[in-house]
Amino acid sequence: MSAIDPDVLKALAAAPTSMLSDALGRWGNMDPAIRPVAPGMQCCGPAFPLRCWPADNLTIHRAIELAAAGDVLVVDGGTSRDAALLGDILVYAARRRGILGIVLQGLVRDSAAIAAQGVAVFCCGATARGPVKETLGAIGVPIQCGGVLVRPGDLVAGDDDGVVVVPQEEIAALPERVRMIREKEEKVKRALAAGQTTPDILGLRSKLH
Repeated sequence: MSAIDPDVLKALAAAPTSMLSDALGRWGNMDPAIRPVAPGMQCCGPAFPLRCWPADNLTIHRAIELAAAGDVLVVDGGTSRDAALLGDILVYAARRRGILGIVLQGLVRDSAAIAAQGVAVFCCGATARGPVKETLGAIGVPIQCGGVLVRPGDLVAGDDDGVVVVPQEEIAALPERVRMIREKEEKVKRALAAGQTTPDILGLRSKLH
């Protein structure tokens, strides 16, 4: 697994997930059920994937020890919704380790406390019921999260529009694609400001007859 070039990472972190999705050909989007715990949460960094056993968060405790500063934990919590896999204490531990974000296919608790921590957390919902800590799952292996394959070395970005995974093979080429999309959108806005309408600007007129 090679490290992501810092300049590339900076460029992609400045782009909204909508642009990253478009730059990937409308691909890499996690299930929209995975949402930020609070509005305004945002993260972009290398994926640190792991897989938990149902209703058991022991693996997350170990992963926080192993992850590097700047990583984004991506957790396959399975389909069980019996218990929260993440709460205030684990998010605080992650923040102390410099982890930028946590993407969880599963539930959290202590939502208000998580929102105040400053770590971007994305999940499927919340419950007051806590987990057990009994069985260690897989860490640092390819997983499925939100219907998307996530591997060590992939890039994960999240914001108010959801979570997008950029395969490691696509990372280096993406800043230029994002730049072109940004320029195109600015050109459209200038044309709108000049009085044109989107059917003409985007070449949609022929489809309206």
